[in-house]
Amino acid sequence: MTDLFGDPAAFLQRLVLQVPALLLAVTVHELAHGLLADRLGDPTARLQGRLTLNPLPHLDPLGALAFVLAGFGWAKPVPVNAYNLRHPVRDMAWIAAAGPLSNFATAFLGLVALGLARQIADVPLIGAPLIGMLVWIYQFNLALAIFNLIPLPPLDGGHFLPYFLPRRSWTLLHQLEQYGPFLLLLLVMTGATRYVLGPAFHLVSSLLIATARLLF
Repeated sequence: MTDLFGDPAAFLQRLVLQVPALLLAVTVHELAHGLLADRLGDPTARLQGRLTLNPLPHLDPLGALAFVLAGFGWAKPVPVNAYNLRHPVRDMAWIAAAGPLSNFATAFLGLVALGLARQIADVPLIGAPLIGMLVWIYQFNLALAIFNLIPLPPLDGGHFLPYFLPRRSWTLLHQLEQYGPFLLLLLVMTGATRYVLGPAFHLVSSLLIATARLLF
Protein backbone atom coordinates (compact mmCIF):
# COMPACT_ATOMS: atom_id res chain seq x y z
CA MET A 1 0.00 0.00 0.00
CA THR A 2 2.91 2.39 0.72
CA ASP A 3 4.25 1.95 -2.82
CA LEU A 4 0.77 2.31 -4.28
CA PHE A 5 0.39 5.86 -2.93
CA GLY A 6 4.07 6.80 -2.73
CA ASP A 7 5.29 5.54 -6.12
CA PRO A 8 2.40 4.21 -8.24
CA ALA A 9 4.64 3.58 -11.26
CA ALA A 10 7.00 1.34 -9.25
CA PHE A 11 4.01 -0.42 -7.68
CA LEU A 12 2.45 -1.20 -11.06
CA GLN A 13 5.78 -2.27 -12.53
CA ARG A 14 6.34 -4.72 -9.71
CA LEU A 15 2.73 -5.94 -9.89
CA VAL A 16 3.14 -6.78 -13.60
CA LEU A 17 5.97 -9.15 -12.65
CA GLN A 18 4.39 -10.47 -9.46
CA VAL A 19 0.95 -11.42 -10.77
CA PRO A 20 2.09 -14.06 -13.31
CA ALA A 21 4.51 -15.50 -10.75
CA LEU A 22 1.78 -15.69 -8.11
CA LEU A 23 -0.71 -17.25 -10.52
CA LEU A 24 1.84 -19.91 -11.42
CA ALA A 25 2.57 -20.69 -7.76
CA VAL A 26 -1.05 -21.11 -6.66
CA THR A 27 -2.04 -22.97 -9.85
CA VAL A 28 0.78 -25.49 -9.50
CA HIS A 29 -0.03 -25.91 -5.81
CA GLU A 30 -3.75 -26.56 -6.22
CA LEU A 31 -3.31 -28.64 -9.37
CA ALA A 32 -0.89 -30.94 -7.52
CA HIS A 33 -3.49 -31.51 -4.78
CA GLY A 34 -6.16 -32.33 -7.36
CA LEU A 35 -4.02 -34.57 -9.52
CA LEU A 36 -2.89 -36.74 -6.63
CA ALA A 37 -6.41 -36.90 -5.17
CA ASP A 38 -7.68 -38.06 -8.56
CA ARG A 39 -4.89 -40.64 -8.76
CA LEU A 40 -5.76 -41.95 -5.29
CA GLY A 41 -9.43 -42.41 -6.12
CA ASP A 42 -11.21 -39.10 -5.55
CA PRO A 43 -12.46 -37.51 -8.81
CA THR A 44 -14.04 -34.46 -7.11
CA ALA A 45 -11.48 -31.95 -8.37
CA ARG A 46 -11.59 -33.38 -11.88
CA LEU A 47 -15.39 -33.28 -12.00
CA GLN A 48 -15.33 -29.64 -10.91
CA GLY A 49 -12.84 -28.66 -13.59
CA ARG A 50 -9.95 -28.03 -11.21
CA LEU A 51 -7.39 -30.26 -12.95
CA THR A 52 -6.22 -27.42 -15.16
CA LEU A 53 -3.27 -25.07 -15.59
CA ASN A 54 -5.77 -22.27 -16.19
CA PRO A 55 -5.39 -20.13 -13.04
CA LEU A 56 -8.94 -18.73 -13.11
CA PRO A 57 -10.70 -21.75 -11.52
CA HIS A 58 -8.14 -21.66 -8.69
CA LEU A 59 -8.48 -17.95 -7.90
CA ASP A 60 -10.39 -16.58 -4.95
CA PRO A 61 -11.41 -12.98 -5.84
CA LEU A 62 -11.12 -11.73 -2.25
CA GLY A 63 -7.80 -13.50 -1.78
CA ALA A 64 -6.44 -11.98 -5.00
CA LEU A 65 -7.56 -8.50 -3.93
CA ALA A 66 -5.96 -8.98 -0.52
CA PHE A 67 -2.68 -9.85 -2.21
CA VAL A 68 -2.74 -6.70 -4.36
CA LEU A 69 -3.57 -4.42 -1.43
CA ALA A 70 -1.81 -6.11 1.48
CA GLY A 71 0.76 -8.45 -0.04
CA PHE A 72 -0.94 -11.49 1.50
CA GLY A 73 -3.67 -13.56 -0.12
CA TRP A 74 -5.06 -17.02 -0.72
CA ALA A 75 -6.41 -19.26 -3.46
CA LYS A 76 -9.55 -21.38 -3.73
CA PRO A 77 -8.79 -24.78 -2.13
CA VAL A 78 -9.17 -27.85 -4.31
CA PRO A 79 -12.11 -29.94 -3.03
CA VAL A 80 -11.19 -33.41 -1.76
CA ASN A 81 -13.68 -36.02 -0.54
CA ALA A 82 -11.84 -38.34 1.84
CA TYR A 83 -14.64 -40.91 1.60
CA ASN A 84 -13.53 -41.69 -1.96
CA LEU A 85 -10.00 -42.55 -0.87
CA ARG A 86 -8.92 -46.12 -0.22
CA HIS A 87 -6.79 -45.14 2.79
CA PRO A 88 -8.30 -41.81 3.90
CA VAL A 89 -5.84 -40.79 6.63
CA ARG A 90 -2.69 -41.76 4.75
CA ASP A 91 -3.94 -40.54 1.38
CA MET A 92 -5.03 -37.18 2.76
CA ALA A 93 -1.52 -36.69 4.16
CA TRP A 94 -0.02 -37.44 0.74
CA ILE A 95 -2.50 -35.12 -0.99
CA ALA A 96 -1.66 -32.35 1.45
CA ALA A 97 2.07 -32.89 0.87
CA ALA A 98 1.66 -32.68 -2.91
CA GLY A 99 1.03 -28.92 -2.82
CA PRO A 100 4.20 -27.83 -0.99
CA LEU A 101 6.32 -30.41 -2.81
CA SER A 102 5.14 -29.08 -6.17
CA ASN A 103 6.07 -25.56 -5.10
CA PHE A 104 9.53 -26.66 -3.96
CA ALA A 105 10.04 -28.28 -7.36
CA THR A 106 8.79 -25.19 -9.23
CA ALA A 107 11.00 -22.94 -7.12
CA PHE A 108 14.03 -25.02 -8.03
CA LEU A 109 13.13 -24.99 -11.74
CA GLY A 110 12.66 -21.22 -11.51
CA LEU A 111 16.11 -20.94 -9.93
CA VAL A 112 17.67 -22.97 -12.75
CA ALA A 113 15.83 -20.85 -15.34
CA LEU A 114 17.09 -17.74 -13.55
CA GLY A 115 20.66 -18.95 -13.90
CA LEU A 116 20.13 -19.44 -17.63
CA ALA A 117 18.31 -16.12 -18.06
CA ARG A 118 21.22 -14.17 -16.60
CA GLN A 119 23.06 -14.92 -19.83
CA ILE A 120 20.64 -12.63 -21.69
CA ALA A 121 20.39 -10.00 -18.97
CA ASP A 122 21.65 -7.27 -21.34
CA VAL A 123 19.01 -7.90 -24.01
CA PRO A 124 16.80 -4.75 -24.13
CA LEU A 125 13.14 -5.09 -23.06
CA ILE A 126 13.54 -8.82 -22.39
CA GLY A 127 16.43 -9.56 -20.05
CA ALA A 128 15.49 -7.45 -17.01
CA PRO A 129 11.72 -8.25 -16.99
CA LEU A 130 12.38 -11.95 -17.49
CA ILE A 131 14.88 -12.07 -14.65
CA GLY A 132 12.54 -10.08 -12.42
CA MET A 133 9.65 -12.46 -13.07
CA LEU A 134 11.83 -15.54 -12.46
CA VAL A 135 12.96 -14.07 -9.13
CA TRP A 136 9.33 -13.69 -8.07
CA ILE A 137 8.51 -17.21 -9.31
CA TYR A 138 11.29 -18.55 -7.14
CA GLN A 139 10.36 -16.51 -4.08
CA PHE A 140 6.59 -17.05 -4.28
CA ASN A 141 6.85 -20.80 -4.76
CA LEU A 142 9.37 -21.22 -1.97
CA ALA A 143 7.41 -18.99 0.41
CA LEU A 144 4.11 -20.73 -0.41
CA ALA A 145 5.63 -24.17 0.17
CA ILE A 146 7.13 -23.23 3.55
CA PHE A 147 4.06 -21.31 4.70
CA ASN A 148 1.79 -24.27 3.95
CA LEU A 149 3.93 -26.57 6.08
CA ILE A 150 2.82 -24.74 9.24
CA PRO A 151 1.01 -27.50 11.23
CA LEU A 152 -2.22 -25.60 11.56
CA PRO A 153 -5.54 -26.12 9.74
CA PRO A 154 -6.54 -25.08 7.11
CA LEU A 155 -2.94 -25.20 5.83
CA ASP A 156 -1.48 -28.37 4.36
CA GLY A 157 0.64 -28.89 7.45
CA GLY A 158 -2.55 -29.23 9.47
CA HIS A 159 -3.67 -32.10 7.23
CA PHE A 160 -0.48 -34.02 8.03
CA LEU A 161 -1.35 -34.17 11.72
CA PRO A 162 -3.93 -37.00 11.76
CA TYR A 163 -1.43 -39.28 10.04
CA PHE A 164 1.35 -38.63 12.55
CA LEU A 165 -0.66 -38.25 15.77
CA PRO A 166 -2.48 -41.04 17.64
CA ARG A 167 -6.19 -41.55 17.02
CA ARG A 168 -7.09 -40.42 20.55
CA SER A 169 -5.90 -36.91 19.65
CA TRP A 170 -8.22 -36.58 16.65
CA THR A 171 -11.03 -35.02 18.70
CA LEU A 172 -8.66 -32.21 19.65
CA LEU A 173 -7.64 -31.85 16.03
CA HIS A 174 -11.26 -31.45 14.94
CA GLN A 175 -11.61 -28.64 17.48
CA LEU A 176 -8.42 -27.06 16.20
CA GLU A 177 -9.91 -27.01 12.69
CA GLN A 178 -12.65 -24.67 13.93
CA TYR A 179 -10.20 -22.12 15.34
CA GLY A 180 -7.29 -22.73 12.96
CA PRO A 181 -8.18 -19.96 10.46
CA PHE A 182 -8.48 -17.38 13.25
CA LEU A 183 -5.19 -18.47 14.82
CA LEU A 184 -3.51 -18.33 11.44
CA LEU A 185 -4.86 -14.84 10.74
CA LEU A 186 -3.64 -13.73 14.16
CA LEU A 187 -0.15 -15.09 13.52
CA VAL A 188 0.02 -13.35 10.14
CA MET A 189 -1.39 -10.00 11.31
CA THR A 190 0.97 -9.84 14.31
CA GLY A 191 3.96 -10.80 12.20
CA ALA A 192 4.69 -13.84 14.35
CA THR A 193 5.02 -16.09 11.31
CA ARG A 194 8.11 -14.17 10.20
CA TYR A 195 10.14 -15.49 13.12
CA VAL A 196 9.65 -19.05 11.85
CA LEU A 197 9.22 -18.58 8.11
CA GLY A 198 12.13 -16.16 7.71
CA PRO A 199 14.86 -18.52 8.99
CA ALA A 200 13.23 -21.49 7.24
CA PHE A 201 13.10 -19.57 3.95
CA HIS A 202 16.78 -18.63 4.15
CA LEU A 203 17.83 -22.16 5.10
CA VAL A 204 15.93 -23.88 2.28
CA SER A 205 16.91 -21.15 -0.17
CA SER A 206 20.58 -21.71 0.66
CA LEU A 207 20.21 -25.43 0.00
CA LEU A 208 18.42 -24.89 -3.32
CA ILE A 209 20.95 -22.30 -4.49
CA ALA A 210 23.84 -24.60 -3.58
CA THR A 211 22.19 -27.43 -5.51
CA ALA A 212 21.47 -25.24 -8.55
CA ARG A 213 25.10 -24.10 -8.68
CA LEU A 214 26.14 -27.69 -9.31
CA LEU A 215 24.37 -27.45 -12.68
CA PHE A 216 26.31 -24.43 -13.91
